[in-house]
Amino acid sequence: MSSTYDAAPPLRWRAELSRRDWRAFSAAWLGYAMDGFDFGLISLVLTEIAHDFHLSGVTAATLVSAAFVSRWFGGLAIGALGDRFGRRPAMVLSIALYAVGSVLCGFSWNYWSLFAFRMVVGLGMAGEYSASATYIIESWPRRMRNTASGMLLSGYPLGGVLAAKTYAWVVPHTSWRVLFWIGILPVFLAIWLRRRLPEAEEWQRSKDAGERPVSATALLFARGSRWWTVPVCLVAAVALLVVLRNQSMAVTLLLVAVIAACFVALAVRFAQRLWPVVVGLMVTVFCAFLYSWPLQSLLPTYLKNDLHYDPGQVSDALLYAGFGYAVGSVVSGYLGDRFGTRRAYVGMLVVSLAFVYPVFALGEGHTVALWVLLFLLVGTSQGASGVLPSYISSHYPVGMRAAALGFSYNVGALGGAAAPVLGEKIAGPLGLGTALAVLGAALTAVVVLLVGFDVPARVQRAADRRHAATAGESAAVEPPASEKV
Repeated sequence: MSSTYDAAPPLRWRAELSRRDWRAFSAAWLGYAMDGFDFGLISLVLTEIAHDFHLSGVTAATLVSAAFVSRWFGGLAIGALGDRFGRRPAMVLSIALYAVGSVLCGFSWNYWSLFAFRMVVGLGMAGEYSASATYIIESWPRRMRNTASGMLLSGYPLGGVLAAKTYAWVVPHTSWRVLFWIGILPVFLAIWLRRRLPEAEEWQRSKDAGERPVSATALLFARGSRWWTVPVCLVAAVALLVVLRNQSMAVTLLLVAVIAACFVALAVRFAQRLWPVVVGLMVTVFCAFLYSWPLQSLLPTYLKNDLHYDPGQVSDALLYAGFGYAVGSVVSGYLGDRFGTRRAYVGMLVVSLAFVYPVFALGEGHTVALWVLLFLLVGTSQGASGVLPSYISSHYPVGMRAAALGFSYNVGALGGAAAPVLGEKIAGPLGLGTALAVLGAALTAVVVLLVGFDVPARVQRAADRRHAATAGESAAVEPPASEKV
């Protein structure tokens, strides 16, 4: 596994960055901000779509989940493209995919057409995450990559803030469809990126040195593996679609087991001896999405249905939440470089637990207090994910970093598919506010344990020792990069 930067404080970090570094960051940040804009549109208009298409709350929530159904494949395919041809073309393709998918959502005529178009958005979003995160991590100085990661991720919530304000300006006077049509704007950014963006320095050096990247697509879909990989992918895709259709508990558990087995099998084939850490990171990211995405996807529904907010008030609440997310991402990045990645991540999550109950205990009539609490809760919980790209990528070598980051993150992001549906189901007996609080607190505690003890790295070391003992080799294994920070 790759070595990492030290945890020294980033003194005078601005002076250490060249114009090329800032240019690379600005382009990636803009792309990720537009990603947040396009992806956040669905949660803002979920109630309007449910009304027009005559959908229940649970069924409408699956439209949020639809993008996550396709994310795992998008992360794998576009991440592999980034490893093979460079980070820049992967970023451009990702932006084009989610922008076109967003526009198509505005032309949807029923539930299934909108579901399919949301899957196109998911393909682009997955590729954008893996391509942009890897691009910045490989472009900035090594010891400042947590800061770079946190600053990059601040673009996503600010894109969501822009979406929320656009919602308040557009939807009350026109239609929810117009909001999706505005999503074509990122295509112009893609054209600019193609002309102006420099390639990631670390990837370029690796290419110039003649190092051949590990392509996930080549490994999984090579002639000798294709007969096995294609059926596994089809089974996983069908099971994902079926599990979202409000099945019984027994059928749901069976399908979840099938899905998990498929992705573990793909991880083994793709990562080979590194498959334990890939699976460990998939589980960690899955739990991270389960604590964050019920709030991200269902907060507008909670504000409109439970607290009876009008569009302007919803927009204002999401503005405070989005700014909290952005500030938290930057702070977590700085703290990650100052004190270490895992300490920063775990510390912010522990602090966030203090704000979960107050946010959902306020009720109506406490608008300003809710804004402040949302800023603090989202800033400390979701803002902590500012160091997540750095934490994940530190487990992988350069040659497979983008593909492995994209695969492990976007398979784990299926927690985002489960989150809104699970939140709506728990809301039946408990109420939506209580459901969001329970999921947020419980899953945050799980992630604190997984990241605090760096379970993915520990599992990999245990597997390495077992392999070494079986082969009669020395069991001494170099700790992964994340263990050192």
